[in-house]
Amino acid sequence: MMPDLGAYAFEVALAYAGSFVILVVIIGLSVMQAVRAKRLLDETERRSPDA
Repeated sequence: MMPDLGAYAFEVALAYAGSFVILVVIIGLSVMQAVRAKRLLDETERRSPDA
């Protein structure tokens, strides 16, 4: 159920959309950073001699 926002419906919807976009960007950057870190760790482990 959507509450009646009256004259501010557009601004509130825009704020929700902006927040959603920011969250998606943050999550995407975090996933990309994790993939890069894993790749670099795998390369480093491959190059180092077994201890």
